Parts: sequence; C-alpha cells; structure tokens
Amino acid sequence: MFRKIVFLMLGLAIALSGCAGSGSTNEALTRISLPMGYIPNIQFAPFYVAVEKGYFREAGIEIEFDYKFETDGVALVGAGELPFAIVSGEQVLLARAQGLPVTYVAAWYQQYPVSVIARSELGVIVPQDLKGKKIGLPGLFGANYIGLRALLNAGELTEADVTLDAIGFNQVELMAAGEQDIIVGYAANEPLQLRAQGIAVTEIRVADYVQLAANGILASEKVIEENPVLVNAFIEAFLKGLGDTMANPDEAFTISEAYIPNFSELDAGVQRQVLDTSIEQWKTDRPGYSDPKAWENMQNVLLDMGLISEPLDLSKAFTNEFIP
Repeated sequence: MFRKIVFLMLGLAIALSGCAGSGSTNEALTRISLPMGYIPNIQFAPFYVAVEKGYFREAGIEIEFDYKFETDGVALVGAGELPFAIVSGEQVLLARAQGLPVTYVAAWYQQYPVSVIARSELGVIVPQDLKGKKIGLPGLFGANYIGLRALLNAGELTEADVTLDAIGFNQVELMAAGEQDIIVGYAANEPLQLRAQGIAVTEIRVADYVQLAANGILASEKVIEENPVLVNAFIEAFLKGLGDTMANPDEAFTISEAYIPNFSELDAGVQRQVLDTSIEQWKTDRPGYSDPKAWENMQNVLLDMGLISEPLDLSKAFTNEFIP
C-alpha cells in the first residue's frame, strides 16, 4: 500500500511539473528589460495591456520597461546583452550595415508614423509644396529625418531644394511661439498637440506616399538561434495585447494611465486622440507581419541618402517565421 501511494505521489508530481513547463505562472519567470525608445506614452498601450492582463506572465516572461534611447536599445541587442528592443525599421538596416547581428521579428506599426506639419495658411498639401521652404526637425538623424527624405523623394525634391533647421525635440513649442512654420514630427503627436492649442495645420503623412518598414520588435540573432521558444512567446504575448488594445481602446486607455507618470496632468482628450491615431497606424489583416516591399523601399531610401553604402541581405534583416 505504501509503495502504491509513493507511485501515485510521484505520478502527480510529474504531472504538475509538466503543467508548469507549459507556461504556468508557477514556474520561474524570464525577466526581460525592454528598451522602448521613448518616454512612457499612451502609444505603448499594447505592452501595458499585455502586462496588466498577464499575457507576458502566462508566457513565462516578466517585463521591465526601459525608456532609453532607441539607438542604445539597438546597440545592446546587437551586443547580445538584451534579447529584444522596440525600434523603427531604418535602425535595423543601419545596425546590420554596421555588422550588428539583429533581426526584426514582428511589425507593430503598419504605417510609417512620421508627417510634415505646416501652418494651414502656407498651403503645404503635397511634397512638391515643400520646395524652397525651411523645415524644422530634431536633427539629421532618426525616423523624422528618414521620413522627410522619403517625402522629398516622392516630390522629386532633394535636400538642396529645402532648408533644414535642426531644432531638437521642440517642434510644438517653437511652432506655437511662431518661430517655425513647418516641422517634422509624428502623426500621433505634434499635429494633435498643435490643433489642441488652436493652431490650424496641414499634414503630409509619409505613409500616404510610400510604404516603409516602421516600428516593431527587434531581436538578437543569438536569442533567435538559442531560444526561439522565448521569441515566439514574447511575440504572442505582445500580439494579444495589441489585439485587445485595438478591440477595446477604452479599456486600454484606462489601463495605460498607471504606467504613465503624471498622466492626470495631461490633456485626456489629446491622449485619446494619440491612441486612436496610433491604432489606425497599427491596423492590418495580419498583425505582426512585415511586408517585404516596405523593407525594399526603406533600403532604397537609405541608399539614396548615403546612410548605407550597398544593398543588404534583407532576408536576414527581418523575418515572419514567428508570426501566426
């Protein structure tokens, strides 16, 4: 009888162990520091929702949000010190051109989120209208610069046809003060803030003229090779949060409040517009999927700008193997 009880207990222990291995919250969690590339913001609602609803925990992951610069996240992933980071598409190709072993494993934004914003009285409606104009942007780097160059290309213009003014991340303040008439910013940020201040602006969105690889999840080649199960689990949890955010933005908005310092001091109406505009940029029939054409277009822009010297093997720059 004693031996029978022992065997029963042993069998129960094995069964419980098997359950824990299938993603139970009882098992030890893999702790991941995730570089976000920007300050806490409502645009990160899918991640906040995925954490709050336990999707990452169910996947065996504990997330710590790290709001460091995008380039810092790329460098750490490239060095194998972190498994993932949130980055824009151009950063992937720039990193690989420098020999960093990184791969884009899931698309988040389906539309490149950058716009050129101008005071309405200027009549800047299409890229060709930028000829001869002064344009304020954070600097000759990053997604703002890439997006502007893509729009200039679409209008058959070059940098020589415009005057670029590096103003830092002060686009809204300087336009509101009358010191800038045309700026480059994010469709879900600067134009919404300006209109909320009563400033009428027009907007030329990059996504209306060219499809470029936009923001998504970057992984190291090391973690893809050594732990594809972790990559799959991370992406699955994120996509659940993304799906819930798009299906129920009211709930996502409420959840995100706790993750954004001083949220109560922000204009709730503007923040909701930011979320709604972002959701429009995320929509797709196949969440997470990277369109190869978007990567070809991005590479062509970077080649034209001289930021990369020769075409890269795009099959190594991005993958859809982890997308349902």
